[in-house]
This record gives sequence, structure tokens and C-alpha cells, in this order.
Amino acid sequence: MRHSRWYRRLLVYGLLLCAAAILLAAMPGWADEGMWTFDNPPLKQLKDRYGFTPSQEWLDHVRLASVRFNDGGSGSFVSPHGLALTNHHVALGQLQKVSSPQKDYVKDGFYARSAAEELKCPDLELNQLVSMEDVTQRVLSAVKPGMSDEAALKARKAEVAKIEKESMDKTGFRSDVIPLYQGSEYWLYRYKKYTDLRLVFAPEQQIAFFGGDPDNFTYPRYDIDFALFRVYENDKPVDSQNYLKWNAQGAKDGDLVFVSGNPGSTFRLDTLARIETLRDNILPLILTTLNRRRDVAKQYAAQGAEQTREATQLIFGLENSIKAFVGQSQGLQDKNLIVKKQKDEADFRALVASKPEWQQAYGGAWDSIAQAETKYRGMIKPLRFRTMMWARLSSGAVALVRYVAEVKKPDGVRLDGYHDSQLESLRFRLFSPAPVYPRFDESQLAANLAFSREMLGADDPYVKAVLGDRTPEEVAKEAIAGTRLADPAFRKSLVEGGEAAVAASTDPLIVLARKADPFGREMIKSFENNVESVETPAGEKIGKARFAAYGKAMYPDATFTLRLSFGAVKGYPMNGTIAPSHTTLFGLYDRTYSFDLKPPFNLPERYAEGKSRLELTTPVDFVSTCDTIGGNSGSPVIDRQGDFVGLIFDGNIESLVGDYVYNEEKNRAVAVHGAVIIEVLRKLYDAGALADELEGK
Repeated sequence: MRHSRWYRRLLVYGLLLCAAAILLAAMPGWADEGMWTFDNPPLKQLKDRYGFTPSQEWLDHVRLASVRFNDGGSGSFVSPHGLALTNHHVALGQLQKVSSPQKDYVKDGFYARSAAEELKCPDLELNQLVSMEDVTQRVLSAVKPGMSDEAALKARKAEVAKIEKESMDKTGFRSDVIPLYQGSEYWLYRYKKYTDLRLVFAPEQQIAFFGGDPDNFTYPRYDIDFALFRVYENDKPVDSQNYLKWNAQGAKDGDLVFVSGNPGSTFRLDTLARIETLRDNILPLILTTLNRRRDVAKQYAAQGAEQTREATQLIFGLENSIKAFVGQSQGLQDKNLIVKKQKDEADFRALVASKPEWQQAYGGAWDSIAQAETKYRGMIKPLRFRTMMWARLSSGAVALVRYVAEVKKPDGVRLDGYHDSQLESLRFRLFSPAPVYPRFDESQLAANLAFSREMLGADDPYVKAVLGDRTPEEVAKEAIAGTRLADPAFRKSLVEGGEAAVAASTDPLIVLARKADPFGREMIKSFENNVESVETPAGEKIGKARFAAYGKAMYPDATFTLRLSFGAVKGYPMNGTIAPSHTTLFGLYDRTYSFDLKPPFNLPERYAEGKSRLELTTPVDFVSTCDTIGGNSGSPVIDRQGDFVGLIFDGNIESLVGDYVYNEEKNRAVAVHGAVIIEVLRKLYDAGALADELEGK
């Protein structure tokens, strides 16, 4: 299952990033490769390869029909009445938040037969990209001749914050400045933001994630991984005229299809030095951390049924991430891949050196990044482990402490995440009424503190400050037992009271966050001064060198912003045989009976009992050569007419190396077929009215 959202480099929040990746320095033969921005679609590739050129009207319609689930993942409008479709696993967090010990919608599924039964989501934000504007010159012109690297970085960030605020004040839209091509371009993306989302339908998790972890990132698959929300504004469903019409026939073998979604992060344009940091330092630490967190969550879940329910979402996400990162790590251990990267970089540097003006302007960039990466490797552990990010309450406490301090500063000098253009979304999350599970948070915080002590050492200043002479378990128990942060009204009162209220608070979790925060800030500053300030202009130079050599016959790295991919519905060679382009309900039942109905190959009761009502030749899942990664979960698969034919939910195991290189022969995006969604809605869930809305009847 595609990880729904992946983050940028190990930066402000002390989170570990996902993969860096590789792009040939020589002019590439694109095949079906690429996650293309809507301002620079792959028109030539589509015409040459498939004889199809999408019109501007087609592109605008697809863009406006596509949405981003801001807690991770993609989706689309699929009816004129605000109905939005995504994956069950993208909806999982909200499903858990609207559930209770008495009603577990993750396990049992949910269907609102009327508008009155739709469940309002506590903290889900949906973004629709309404416009894009090139602001490159404005951002780059903020850097004046003679500025130091540190001053130049501050100037860029201040100008970005200014652009975002001006745009937000002028238009009312969420406004994000997005760096592309390693900072060679900056684009202002304006989004219509929706925060009144209501759950309409979700199947049982067992059918959405049929086969569990053994089948995850594999193919053939038999997952019916979808969920439906309705988008409201002013307490009424939105009039979503740009929606994807449902193609009842769905995708067939050989069809040209498109994916419009928000891939999380790639670094295919990165240097060898960054790749080596990822391979040797970051990925091993990611996997160690994820395995520790999973073990702690499973220990908690083993205590009982309610503990299992509380930990379900986290365990699901961690196991999904572990399998994904293991695949990425194995990809980077491939000596042939690294040798190829070394040759590609050497060839490109030689090309730059062959032109004196290029060499003078761009030639030193690779060495600058390599020197900065050497410094970065020494600070990765304190960046990651001088934080309290595992538990929801403790991470919220740190956010509150930072919020009241940052909003007093001029917008341009604030920490990323606390600029004026970002505050509305931040408050929306901070004041969420979603349920909190204190005992679960306590177990996570204790494990987080213990792991920090283990990784940094008992004498580390951060460890001494947050633990003193007590154990991690003692500190976590006191902080969680005594905190009032589970109450959103209390969180709001602290924000409204400002820095004075937070400084005076005796809430034990706020006290702990106040102790931790200076260390996190120190590491952020060190990263900015020693790494980011050096690599930003160096990356910009490499990007300009590529433009000079090749123009814009390339796509930028993914940034969790809207991209268009294309490809064909197509099977592939696998295990000495051939994987089919699609699977069927026949295969679903064969797989469950082949494993004697044992978990994770068991079926929900309605599927076990309803087999005779289904047309078993109905396609379930299918694969295409479309280039997708994590963040594309929930992306619509679209045909030439711009109609909906499927729903991305995963990639095959061979695609995990796609964070570094794209391999058309075996890299496949896995999608739910539109036909099976209609089949089960009508015949197993008695949801004919919902199927009618999807099919426009």
C-alpha cells in the first residue's frame, strides 16, 4: 500500500525523510516516465508515443477535478454534488477518529444512507489546485550580491513568506510557494481549501487491505481499497462541476491512462553525495526507528480489544512504511545502480566542464553539496532524537510552545510551518476535537524518550534536560496523567493567552515541551546554517545547468503537489511467468480459499456470504506503467476522455526502487478497477443510490 504521505529532508520537525533518487544526467529516453506539473505537461511524449495530445480544457478539467487530502494522499471529485473518492487507507485516520469503542468503522465499514447520517470529520482538510504562477524571479532576486549563504537563505525564506501572505490576503486561497528543479524555479500554488468533510462510505478494512502485509507492495492483488467523502461549504454540499464522469467499462488491457495526484517526495535530481547519505545514514536510522515504534505499538495493542482499536492506524502505517523503506534500502544497495549514478554524475560534470562559462557558473556545486552532506551526517541523530514527536499529545505540546513564540516574530523570520499563510491550517489541526488515547500516548512518549536516551547517550544535554534523574516511563506517566491537552478548549486557551500563558503554564506536558524546544531550535538553526544555506544555492546551480543543457524536457522531483503521469494498462514478466494486467473476483475467492480462509486472507462476512450474488468475472485490480509513488494513494486513473476508470492504491514490489529510477518493464502502479466498486456497492452493500450518483444515473 502506497505510504500516503512522505516528507522532505530531515528538517524542521525532526522527522526522517523518505527517499532520495536518481536521474540520468544525459538526455533521457522518457518512455512512460515522469510526474509532470500541469504547467509543463508531457505533450510531445504523449503525441509521439500514443498519438494523443490533451487539450488545455482537458488539463484544466482534470486539475480541478483532482484534490489533495492534506493529511496525506490524493483524491478526486466524482459527482456534481461534492462526492470525493480516495482510498480506504487514506481515509483510515478519519475513520478511526469518528469511531468509538462501541462503533468501529475501520473494522466494520460505514455507509450513510442519507445526508443526515454522514459523519463529519474532525480535522480533515481538502485542497483543490485552482491556479499556478511562476514567481522564480521574485524569489531569486531577494538574494543580493555579496550576501553570505546564511543571509541569502533568510532572504529567500522571507520573500517566500511575503509572497504567500500577499496571495492569501488577496485571494483567500491557501497559497504555497513550491521550489522545483532543485530551487531553479519557484511556483506559487493557490488552493481552494475545504475543511467540512463528511464520511459517506467505507468498506471493511479486511477487504480494503485484503492479504495484509504479505500481499502489500505485491501483485496480483485483490484489494477493494476505496472510501467516499462529501465536501461541504456553508453547510451545503459543494457544487463540484469539475468532476470525473464514471466510465462503466473501466480500463482495459493496452489502454492509455493517466494518473492525476500528489506524489510525496522524490529526489531523482539529487547528487551522489546525498544518495550516499540516504543509503548509509538515513535509511538505516529510519528502519531502526520504525521497527522500534511498531514493536511498542504492538505491545500496547496486545493488552486488549480497545487497545488494538486505538493502535490500529499507527501499526498499519508503520508496517506499510517498514516494507516500503526496506525495498528502498535494498534498491540503494544495488552496486550497479550506484555505479550508474556515479557515471551519470561524472558525465554531466564533464559536460558542464566542457564549457568554460558553465564551469565558472555551476562547476563547484557538487563539491559544495558534498561538503555540506559531511556536516549533515554528523547532526542526523540529534536532529531526529532531540524531539518528542511519537505521541500526538507531546508533539502537539511542542507545536503550541512554538506557535505562541513564532507568531510574535516578523513573518519572514519564523520557523517553517508557522508563517501567516500556514496558521489557519495549523490551528485547524491544533484545535481538532478528534479523540485522544492518553494511555497509548503515554506508551509512545515513554518509548520515544527511552529511544532518544539510547541513541544519544545519557549524557546528552537534551536527554538530561527532559529526563533529569528520572526514567522515561516516569516522565511520560507524569506528563500524560497530568496534562489537560486532550481538551481542545484548553489548547485553544493557551494559544489565545499567547506566550505569557504558555510560559506560566504548569501543565506537565507543556513544561516538558518547554524544556525540549530549545534543543530542537538549536538543531534547526545548525541545519540551516551548515547544510540548507549551502545546498540551496548549489542545487539551484545544478538545476540551471540542466536547463542550460536540456531545457525543460524533464519533470521536477515530487513535492506533494499535483502531478500528471501517463502510461498503458499492461501486465509484466514476474517470477518466470507473466502477471496479468487485471485480476478478477474469481481470483479473490481463489486466494482466500487457497489459504483456508485464514487471516490475512479471510473475507468480511458479507463477502463470504454474498459470493453467489456477484459477477465473478468483474475486474478487481489492474496495473499500468504510470509513474507513481507514495502520496499518489487515492489518485484517480483517467482515460483519454478524462473519465474515471480506476483508483491508485499501491505499487508492485518492483516499483519501490522507483523512488530512485523508473523501470518501465516491471515498475507498475496498482489500482482498484472502477467496475468492482459499482459491483459491490450494488450487490453487497445495498448502496444502489450511491452507485447511481457515481454513474450519473
